[in-house]
Amino acid sequence: MLLKLKDISNSKQSVLIIALIIVIAITFETFQQLYYIKRFQIADDITFFDILKTQSYRWLIWLIFSFILIKFVKAQTTRKKTTLGLFKLIGIIFSLIFINMITISLIQMMLSNNEFSITELFSEYIPFFTYQKAPIYTLGYIAISLILYLYFENEKLQIEVQQLSELKLTNSKLYQKLRSQVDEKSTVLNIKIGNKRKIIPVDQISWIEADDYCVKVHTITNKTYTMRSSLKALEEKLNTNFLRVHRKAIVNMDLATELHLANTPNLILQNETEVPVSKSNLKTVKDFLNSI
Repeated sequence: MLLKLKDISNSKQSVLIIALIIVIAITFETFQQLYYIKRFQIADDITFFDILKTQSYRWLIWLIFSFILIKFVKAQTTRKKTTLGLFKLIGIIFSLIFINMITISLIQMMLSNNEFSITELFSEYIPFFTYQKAPIYTLGYIAISLILYLYFENEKLQIEVQQLSELKLTNSKLYQKLRSQVDEKSTVLNIKIGNKRKIIPVDQISWIEADDYCVKVHTITNKTYTMRSSLKALEEKLNTNFLRVHRKAIVNMDLATELHLANTPNLILQNETEVPVSKSNLKTVKDFLNSI
């Protein structure tokens, strides 16, 4: 089964792409030189592998110097992107090309058994290898820079995504912890009266009565306020001591004093108010009173 590119890690993908670029560059250059040798009849018995041997050490030198470029590109991804950083990258690439040319020229001069000569080095060897190697070496370094830049940027982005994911998880756990500790029920009711708002603490409410599309909020001071809402909506907001005793009534059970079990059961509140209890809610009321 063929290995899919998406199944390979990003680092391995980058290495494979760089290796492929190097192989293509070496192969292209070797065939190019073989073509010129055959075309101009410089040598008859030269083969592809003969040229490849002489190319190998030169590309090895190029690869060794490329580690300087790798360190620079990695350092740049942690800094703010500026035009100066781009110029520094260009400067490093051309510096590496110059160092490559000198190194290859010196090695080739020694392999040729020629007596060392500064004049010959700068007049023959360096110009020759500059015209032959510099363009493809430059393209190679540029390709490596782009690939590494994208790799390190992607790596940095993945770290940031992981940190955000961990932060989200931490905040979620903190939210759940706080939610379990904090009572989300309302402590007041905000009732609009004309152009004003009346704030009524829920512990001052004795019971709430349904009235068509509104409700009547009865307080312990025997005052009544009309509020546009439904009993169902208020039932979800109020504390557990507020009990639905009838389809038209919610009672503050802290203020209930008696439960009359007549033909029409009702609760007696502290202010002597009688609130009917429906048969369907009677068991709920009894259970509540028994739990106190």
